[in-house]
This record gives sequence, structure tokens and C-alpha cells, in this order.
Amino acid sequence: MSVTDQILQLSTKEKLKIMEAIWVDLSGDEDAYESPEWHGRELEETRQRLEQGEEEILDWEEGKDRLRTETQ
Repeated sequence: MSVTDQILQLSTKEKLKIMEAIWVDLSGDEDAYESPEWHGRELEETRQRLEQGEEEILDWEEGKDRLRTETQ
């Protein structure tokens, strides 16, 4: 049985625990991963849109609500 098949059989609670463990492992050493160049370009473009009033800052909950509404 593949790892993917095993994951699909887990409960949501178990999947979240695994995701958290993976995140802790990956985020433990920032120097182990270099962000792709396009990340920097996207951040710069977002900063410019924000300065020009073309971008809106949302708090986390409002952002999630908007995404849920837009995808329905």
C-alpha cells in the first residue's frame, strides 16, 4: 500500500497531526530551504500594489471568509 493510500485512510485529526509534525520539521531550519526567486518578485509586486492603493490588507478571518464566498 502506498503512503498516499495510507494517508487517505487516516482520520482528519490524524492527518492534521501529521501535517503539524511535517511543518515543525520543515520550519526548524530556515537555511535548509531557499525560497524560489519568484516569491521575492511576487512580494515586491504586492508591496507596490499596496503603496498604490490597489491592494487591500485583510485580517486572517476576513480573508478566509472572502475565499470561501468566492469559491462557492
